[in-house]
Amino acid sequence: MKQLGLPVLLNAKMRLHNFIGDKNSQILTFIDTLFTDSNSIVVMVSGDKSSGKTHLLQGCIFMAMDKQLNAFYINIKEELPEGFIAQLSKADLVCIDNIEYASDIQQQELFDLYNQIKHTQTKLIVSAQKLSTELGLLKDLKTRLSLAVNFTLENLSDKQKITILKNKMIDKNIHIDDKIYTYLFKYYSRDLSSLLSIVEQLDEVSLQKKTGITIPLIKQVL
Repeated sequence: MKQLGLPVLLNAKMRLHNFIGDKNSQILTFIDTLFTDSNSIVVMVSGDKSSGKTHLLQGCIFMAMDKQLNAFYINIKEELPEGFIAQLSKADLVCIDNIEYASDIQQQELFDLYNQIKHTQTKLIVSAQKLSTELGLLKDLKTRLSLAVNFTLENLSDKQKITILKNKMIDKNIHIDDKIYTYLFKYYSRDLSSLLSIVEQLDEVSLQKKTGITIPLIKQVL
């Protein structure tokens, strides 16, 4: 995978095979055949916070890398060199996360990229919490994105979120009783990002104290 002087840290655990959500099968099926099309394709993925947009986009990058393709993942929330987005027209796959945070200059670059790849085989996938028509984007960019293939990710159930949390802990070779997750959902948060953060924090504290993750420990940390 080529780079253009931009360090990007990908999460190796964010693969398409472990992307959660029964109702998300349609987009996974679409992505499976994405690179069999010789035309440029633009995909707009929307979904609430913690619905899995970053996981999906990074999973697509890993799939492209497995196919020895030239792929780039960009998180608009992170600092980017000016003009970087406009340099990506020769890539096989470009995934741009959180486009609702793009500055006017970055939106113009994205608009230019959209136009540059019209007659190429480049696949462009962008994500945001809302549909493109509901975002405060530049008018021309909004119009272009409204023509993209659109998918909206499902909101994960508590059971699905617990599965993700459990898998995170399995990766660390840590077992947490189900009642711990139930307690966190009831008294802390149902937001997956917040839950992942607190579980990481609890893991660090438990290692320091050389104890398991228990409800008394949660009360102490929170």
